[in-house]
Amino acid sequence: MPEFIDPLWILSVSVFGLAIVLADFAYRIFYEAGRRGRVSRRLQINGRSAGEEAPLMLRRGRRLNSDKSSVLDFDWLRNLHAQSGVAVSPYRLVSACAAVAATLTALLSLWIDPFVAMAIGVACLVLAPLAILHFLRKRRQRRFGDQFPEAIDIIVRSLRAGHPIGVAIKAVSQELPDPTGAEFGILQDEISYGLDLETAMRNLAARVGQQDLPLFVTSISIQSQTGGNLTEVLENLGGTIRARIKLSRKVRALSSEGRVSAIILGAVPFILFGVVNLISPTFYGAYWGHPWINFGLSAAVVWMFIGFAIMRKMINFRS
Repeated sequence: MPEFIDPLWILSVSVFGLAIVLADFAYRIFYEAGRRGRVSRRLQINGRSAGEEAPLMLRRGRRLNSDKSSVLDFDWLRNLHAQSGVAVSPYRLVSACAAVAATLTALLSLWIDPFVAMAIGVACLVLAPLAILHFLRKRRQRRFGDQFPEAIDIIVRSLRAGHPIGVAIKAVSQELPDPTGAEFGILQDEISYGLDLETAMRNLAARVGQQDLPLFVTSISIQSQTGGNLTEVLENLGGTIRARIKLSRKVRALSSEGRVSAIILGAVPFILFGVVNLISPTFYGAYWGHPWINFGLSAAVVWMFIGFAIMRKMINFRS
């Protein structure tokens, strides 16, 4: 590094820029994407606009185009972005991750080889958007799954009162918060503007990706073709979903000890390394120049990740 460049100045500018980018990014992702107790965005949109503007504004907020797909080129990435429910465009997401990766590269280049720092920055640029979208999709699907039995109950009560299925779907969109209210709002708008019920239901299942939705879609599709008591079918379906959620939470409670043990076992080596290095800096410092140190550390990290994978497999029960 040239002598006229002060590393402390570079560090200060990098940390300041990273803080600004992360603050803006966290606000847009975790606040604008919707909180658990927030009223459905569809009700706010309907309060400001009417007619065709409401569904168009809702789809535009989700970055959905006219054929209900996200403005991305890859199918799996398009589905991931749509199911995450983020109101941030993919380009803004990638730009924020690129800024974070560039700042991280600048910071790491002060201590390690610039090429290694650049490789780490590129890896973060590729993996960070996918990890964020996967996290948001899982959180959104979990919220939808928790609200879905209540949505079925609203539909059952509306059908028993003599209302058609379209009115029942509209009641769900008005009564429940996001994400269920918003998704059923799009469903009701698609039906209102001429799409058949089965296709609109399948679009709902594709947008959300929750595991209970195919049963719901199949039940309504079969009833619309063959007839029958839809109220009784949906009531039994709601009871089945509630029983599955109860079993899933019971299994999660029983496996909580294993999860805590895995977290502790994974964190202890790093905590001990930090404490020992803080108390006695020369304890590890004398070995940093050894030719086998990089190989040993790499092997240790690989074996730790293998151990994490095994522990996760032991405590992760599919329900």
